[in-house]
Amino acid sequence: MNLAIQIDRLKKSYGDHTVLKGVTFNVIKGEIFALLGVNGAGKTTALECMEGLRKYDSGSIVVNGRMGIQLQSASLPAHIKPMEAVRLFARWNKAKIDDSMLAALGMNELTKKQYVELSTGQKRRLHLALALISDPDIVFLDEPTAGLDVEGRIALHDQIRKLRAQGKTIILASHDMTEVESLCDRIAILNDGNIVFFGTVAELTAKIGKRYTLHIKTEQGDESIESDNIGDTMLTLLESFKQRGIAVLDIKIDRGTLEQLFIEIARGNGN
Repeated sequence: MNLAIQIDRLKKSYGDHTVLKGVTFNVIKGEIFALLGVNGAGKTTALECMEGLRKYDSGSIVVNGRMGIQLQSASLPAHIKPMEAVRLFARWNKAKIDDSMLAALGMNELTKKQYVELSTGQKRRLHLALALISDPDIVFLDEPTAGLDVEGRIALHDQIRKLRAQGKTIILASHDMTEVESLCDRIAILNDGNIVFFGTVAELTAKIGKRYTLHIKTEQGDESIESDNIGDTMLTLLESFKQRGIAVLDIKIDRGTLEQLFIEIARGNGN
């Protein structure tokens, strides 16, 4: 297996509080990998250790390749222009500016604007462009589509998929479970400093089970019921309504989101 990052028994404490309790996982070269966790789970600390921005107490991190790290919002001076930032980062990284990459991210449209004048989507695209200046092998993206509208999300997702197609490894931190479902090859879920799940989205669904919500409309009103077993639940409900002489007018079925599964397993309810 060709690995981009190897994490082995990583530990980190702040005073008496242990944030990472011997975390072990790996990231395969060329995959989109998500590191997830509720607030306080240790996700941010783990990412910062991987990025080389924070020292850890023990364990090891092996990174095979150059890294590019996406900046958070408000990380640039208000009045700097996008291309000024690009040239500054290129000079700092001793890298040649890739005009085709900038064009793909729409940087040519922003030449006259200052950072403070950019929309959320434009800032996200600029941050991604700056992360890619050095042509990294591994790209860290922290909540890359937060605050974007649907069109902006789709456009940025397309760019992320193109990066993977180029052979780059993407490490994604996100609270958007739809984003994780549509983009990621594998995920790791942190809870209380430990990895509580490591695998694919399909494997997570198989581990927890599929969740359904039945929305039933009858002549007496509307009712919603959650279920893990849609077949048995529907048969039981329909039989119950029939015995009570209640006519069922409509039934709609929603599959539970990965977010619901994530919350359950992150709280330690998964088996």
